[in-house]
Amino acid sequence: MKIYGLTGSIGMGKSAVAAMLRREGVPLFDADAEVHRLQGPGGALLPAIEARFPGTTGPKGVDRGKLGAAVFGHPQELKALEAIVHPAVQQSRKAFLRRHRSRKFVVLDIPLLFETHGYRKLAGVIVVTAPAWKQRKRVLARPGMTAAKFRRIVHLQIPDAEKRRRADYIIHTGTTFAETRFQVRRLVACLGAKRVR
Repeated sequence: MKIYGLTGSIGMGKSAVAAMLRREGVPLFDADAEVHRLQGPGGALLPAIEARFPGTTGPKGVDRGKLGAAVFGHPQELKALEAIVHPAVQQSRKAFLRRHRSRKFVVLDIPLLFETHGYRKLAGVIVVTAPAWKQRKRVLARPGMTAAKFRRIVHLQIPDAEKRRRADYIIHTGTTFAETRFQVRRLVACLGAKRVR
């Protein structure tokens, strides 16, 4: 089984591409979705998060506003949160890989793939990209997003041009839905045709 990584900066259309890959029958592990599950109502991480960051959880799971306020701009606090979250996500990812070990290939959706150096053990990296003006328009349309917040997020991520330079495969979403879907189908056919060594 070959393992490919899917990544892209905020607002590039990675979630849409992930959904298209799933519709094509590709097993896909979504790291963000797994974090939401682990931190949601009854989530396995709630006791540890509450113990470390009192008052940030409740019946609906993690209060993202309160937890964000506790860690944003505080590197040590962010590291403490990551020490709780990352091992749990890694366990879930291992279970996903075991479940799909008979498949020719799988995709791991990892937003900060290059930032966390997670690309090193992969067969290849798929980068989702779009023009900067479209990225900005998409992100600023999100509830609660501001231009300043968008700039901060972009500043923390590796630039799109660098991600594209390091990509093995690129999906452009700055075009029509049909064209993006065509690119995804072509990619799935390409990956499915590759021989497993």
